[in-house]
Amino acid sequence: MAVLRASKLALLLAMMVLLAVGSGIIAQLRADDAEPPEPPRVPWEGGPAYYARFGAAANAGWTKPTFFPIGVWFESVVEEHDVRLDKEAGLNTYVELTANSDLALVRANGMWAITSKPLPGTGSETVGWMIADEADMFAGPGDGVWSGKYGGEGQVCVPDKPPCGYTVMRTLKDRLPKGDGRLHYANYGKGIAMWESDKEASRFVNGYTDVMSTDVYWYTDNGICPEAENFIKLPREHCPRAAGYGRVVDRGRELDALDGRRQPVYAFVELGWPGTNGLRAITPDEIAGAVMSSLIHEARGIVYFNHSFAGPCPSQHVLREPCARQTRAAVTELNRRITTLAPVLNTQSYAHSFNPRLDTMLKKHDGSSYVFAMVKEDARPGTHALRLPKALAGAAKAEVLFENRTVPVRDGAVTDAFARENSYHVYRITP
Repeated sequence: MAVLRASKLALLLAMMVLLAVGSGIIAQLRADDAEPPEPPRVPWEGGPAYYARFGAAANAGWTKPTFFPIGVWFESVVEEHDVRLDKEAGLNTYVELTANSDLALVRANGMWAITSKPLPGTGSETVGWMIADEADMFAGPGDGVWSGKYGGEGQVCVPDKPPCGYTVMRTLKDRLPKGDGRLHYANYGKGIAMWESDKEASRFVNGYTDVMSTDVYWYTDNGICPEAENFIKLPREHCPRAAGYGRVVDRGRELDALDGRRQPVYAFVELGWPGTNGLRAITPDEIAGAVMSSLIHEARGIVYFNHSFAGPCPSQHVLREPCARQTRAAVTELNRRITTLAPVLNTQSYAHSFNPRLDTMLKKHDGSSYVFAMVKEDARPGTHALRLPKALAGAAKAEVLFENRTVPVRDGAVTDAFARENSYHVYRITP
C-alpha cells in the first residue's frame, strides 16, 4: 500500500514537471513569435545636428536634414562657368580652393567652402578651415621639430627623427582664425589607414579636428594592394574592391571613437588617374561602388579628388573636362541620388545582420525602411538573400530605388542579384 502511494506521488510529480516544462515551451514560443524590440542603433555623432555647434555651418544650412556634404578637392573658381558646372554636377562644397578663386562667385551660387586660410573675399560661404592634408604621411606620428616644409619640398622634420606630424597639425591649426564659428577639418592618408598603430593614428584623428577624411585610392594606386597585404593583412585576392573604401571609413570611425567623442568622417574618392605611378583611371561603376560602400559604412560626406595626373585626360578639373564626359555623367547621377536620399542618410542607422556575405545599412524615414546593400570584401558577386527584420518580414515587396523595379518578399527575405563587386542596391520597404 505504501509502495502504491509512493508510485502515485511520483506520477503526480512527473505530471507537474511536464506541465511546467510544457508551459515554459509555450511561453518561449510565444516570446519568439512576439515582435522583437527595436534593433540597436549604430553609434553616430548626431547627424546634421552636429553642425549646430559651429555658427558658420549652422547659418549655411548644414543642420538641415536635406543637406549632405558633397565636396570636390582643391578646385579653382575664377568665373561663373566654373561654379555653374560644379553645381550642375551635384557638388555643394569646395574642400580647399586655389588662391585666385573668387569667393563672391561661390557665395552667390549657394556653394560652400573649407579652405586652408582666409582667401580674399572670405565670407559666409566659408564654413570651415582645413588644417592639413596627409600630415600623417609626409611628417609622421611625432612631436619633433617641423622645418615648415611639406612632402617633396625637402627635409620635413629637423632632424629626421623623431617624426613631426603632430607638430605640423598644432602649428597649422594655431595659424588659423579662432573663435569665428568655423569647424576644423583635415584629410589623412595611408599613415592612419595602415602604417601607424592605433595609439599613433588616434592622436591625429582625435587631437585637432571637427571633421576628418582619409584618402586611399584602392582602384588606381599601383602599390596599394601589396601594401594592404603587408600592413593590414588584406588578402591579395580581395583587392582592389569597392569595399576597400568602406574599410577606410570604418578605420576612421574606429579611431575617432577611442576618445569617447565622435565627429563626422567623410569619404575620399578619386575621379581620374591620380598618380603618375598609378595603375589606371577609375571607371564610373567603380566610382559609384566606392561612394556607396563609404555611405554604407557610415560616411557623413563625400569628397571627390578631381585631379588626374596621367592617362589620356590629365587635368586639375576632371568633372569639367570634355574628355571625362562619362565620368561627369556618372558622378552627376550619383550625386543626384545622394541628394535625394539625404533625409534618409541623415538619420541614425540600425544594426541588423541581413546576410554575412553582404555589407548593409538599415535606416528608417517617414514610415519606410531603407536597406542599402553590396557584396562584402571577401564575398563573390551573384545572387544573395537579405533576411529582413521581423517588423518588415510581412511586407509584400521591396522597391529598388533608381532601378524602376520591385522584388518580392518571400519567407521574410529579399533575394537579388549583385552582378559585380561594386554593384549596389537601395531598397525601400513600407510595411
